[in-house]
Amino acid sequence: MTPSTRAVRVPKGSWHEPDRFAEIYDEYFPQIYRYVAARLGRDDAADIAAETFLAAYRSQDRFDPERGALRPWLYGIATNLVGQHRRTENRRMAAIARLGTVAAAAGHEERVVERLTAEGMRPRLAAAVAALTEGDRDVLLLVAIGGLGYEEVAAALEIPGGTVGSRMSRARKKLRESLGRIDHTEEESHG
Repeated sequence: MTPSTRAVRVPKGSWHEPDRFAEIYDEYFPQIYRYVAARLGRDDAADIAAETFLAAYRSQDRFDPERGALRPWLYGIATNLVGQHRRTENRRMAAIARLGTVAAAAGHEERVVERLTAEGMRPRLAAAVAALTEGDRDVLLLVAIGGLGYEEVAAALEIPGGTVGSRMSRARKKLRESLGRIDHTEEESHG
């Protein structure tokens, strides 16, 4: 079993042991970091990924190993923190815009597009992903970047499995529609 798919067994209450928590952190931090970096960029990834484990440690009594695996639970915490970070940043930008003291930087969605593009994604794909609703985008990116299955996504976001399927289907359809449009004038000028 590879490190990315190996399930770390977590007996209830075992996180109080520093060595046990260190094992969990070592196993899952790289995965959570990659997911957060893809969502917010590298600047904020380390902080949000570390915050994910701090939140997990503080709420360990709410994790029930009988109810689900640790991996989707951690991804759910990370997804919530990404959303909180985005909302806080958007409120700050709105306040700056209202005060008019500083020119507002590009909105979060524009920065997401720029970061995804900078990471080698085609600009049209990045724009199409940024145009998805937050719920559809969360599902798509948990599957595409996090490598989670539908059941894990449902557990991570605390939504029914059918909702995961619906959101994924809707996201794929919107991406196909966005990316399916071809600018023939662009093709003719290159071809």
